[in-house]
Amino acid sequence: MRLLIVEDEKRLAVSLAKGLTAEGYAVDVVHDGAEGLHRASEGVHDLVILDIMLPGMNGYRVCAALRAAGHDVPILMLTAKDGEYDEAEGLDTGADDYLTKPFSYVVLVARVKALLRRRGPAGGASPVHTVGDLRVDTAARRVFLADDEVTLTAKEFSVLEQLVIRAGEVVSKADILEHVWDFAYDGDPNIVEVYISTLRRKLGPTLIKTVRGAGYRLEARP
Repeated sequence: MRLLIVEDEKRLAVSLAKGLTAEGYAVDVVHDGAEGLHRASEGVHDLVILDIMLPGMNGYRVCAALRAAGHDVPILMLTAKDGEYDEAEGLDTGADDYLTKPFSYVVLVARVKALLRRRGPAGGASPVHTVGDLRVDTAARRVFLADDEVTLTAKEFSVLEQLVIRAGEVVSKADILEHVWDFAYDGDPNIVEVYISTLRRKLGPTLIKTVRGAGYRLEARP
């Protein structure tokens, strides 16, 4: 399952992401409200962990905008504030649960699991992404090109997953490193190029475009 953390305290965000990744979740992290709204609106996440005090656009507004647009993704709100009024306001805007800082990491994981169980297997975006002849089932971790199944290694699949869930958008090398490897990775960043090259050999040379100086974009072959 894929989680989105929207938290401007970067050390806390990285710590939560590392812990949740170790729990077996795929985790995306952003640090401001506008970007959080954009990423949550993509419909690829199973749950959003949303701080209230965010730069640009606070968590209340992000939550309200998501609900107004019809997104039913579970939202767990985080705040340094305390008091019934804040909790009521968060829940009134459509949040599913509420956790006050400082909180126990164990409690946060329990809340996340409870919200995901409550939503059930029918919730969330479709796990099957289609781009031209390419079909990627992120739940079964299977890839098809036209009628043929393509065998990928775990890392190859993870790199492709980052591209397919944001098909048509430019995905930077830094984004791929952050989500496929880990936050502490200090090896050669050119490792991403190695995997992109391998994917091109297996999926064809035209599916993954290089956007010079920006990253890569997955798009249907003309």
